[in-house]
Amino acid sequence: MRVEILFPEYCNLFGDVGNVRYLKLCAPDAEYFETNFCTEPAFVSQDMNLIYMGPCTERMQEKIIAKLLPLKNRIRELIAQGTVFLFTGNAMEITGRYLENENGSQIKALGLFDFYVKRDMMHRHSGFVLGDFHGQEFAGFRAQFTKAYELAPCEHFLKVLRGEGINDQSPYEGFVQKNFFATYLLGPILVLNPDFTLEILRRAGEANPQIAFEEDVREALRRRLKEFHDPHVAVH
Repeated sequence: MRVEILFPEYCNLFGDVGNVRYLKLCAPDAEYFETNFCTEPAFVSQDMNLIYMGPCTERMQEKIIAKLLPLKNRIRELIAQGTVFLFTGNAMEITGRYLENENGSQIKALGLFDFYVKRDMMHRHSGFVLGDFHGQEFAGFRAQFTKAYELAPCEHFLKVLRGEGINDQSPYEGFVQKNFFATYLLGPILVLNPDFTLEILRRAGEANPQIAFEEDVREALRRRLKEFHDPHVAVH
């Protein structure tokens, strides 16, 4: 299995670098490419099984869009081929049509998927999300200044059970297109959700995927779900 981590020196907010560390523990024999921002992504010239990008600052989002925009067709090709992508936090936002600032100005995004994002930098939306992923409960956290709108019909990542979706009116969180997983949720979600980690590894081609510290992470998830189900625990 070949795994590319995009721009880890910048896309590492909210502890989501833990997703990368956990992947390396679950699949120690995989080949990992940690692509820094000043170099060409390995996926340009090589096929990858899994491509991961975590959250970054708003200013860095704009630089990443500019860097990846010339590679848009290659990314589309990889999505069509079934390459697994996992974009967490605001990494999801660069794949839409545009990002709208408070003054109404727009930042053109990659346009891979049909939605847009509105920023409100004076109000952070934080809290936990309890969701349903193919009949399995899923735990994660939000910490963002944005909400997403007009997401075209597609497979949603989670049906929200507690917490908020991609905006105030949506009962859904994130989206899935073939093997492209995009979610606002942080956590890091691969450590928090072992069955989802197994699903990602299977889709990336691991014949017999294993999760590291299985007993411990499943117990941690059990406790987290108990907390998230507690009606006395506020979601924000």
